[in-house]
Amino acid sequence: MPSNTTSLSADAQRMIRSRGLGSLADRMGIEFLELSAEHSVATMPAEGNTQPFGLIHGGAYVVLAETLGSFAANFYAIPLGKMAVGIEINASHSRSVTSGTVTGVCDAIHLGGSLVTHEIVITDEEGRRVSTVRITNFLKKLAAQAG
Repeated sequence: MPSNTTSLSADAQRMIRSRGLGSLADRMGIEFLELSAEHSVATMPAEGNTQPFGLIHGGAYVVLAETLGSFAANFYAIPLGKMAVGIEINASHSRSVTSGTVTGVCDAIHLGGSLVTHEIVITDEEGRRVSTVRITNFLKKLAAQAG
């Protein structure tokens, strides 16, 4: 389990320990600070996640957001005997970042029986919004319970 998860709840630590963050999130340096179905927070460094002009790549913001939204959705889905799979994501980037760390704050918009939607606001170290992302996940029965 990544060393950054020690401040998470026991349930969040178990979830991350059992499935990991995934190789892409690990490579990008994403670290969870909070994790629940309703509210999650994670950070990502600019270093290593930039495009040729030295700005954080817009796709990196989307990876941070999708990591947050997917984990939050699965935190909700797994106790229901389901898994969350992404079906839609959109992003609007409003500011450039060249250094430091960005923080993603993920809040549930809708937690339903078949769909969950989260909004992720990504800010720079000064608290300025740099990207706004919305993700919708479909809740699918876990394979052992499908039928």
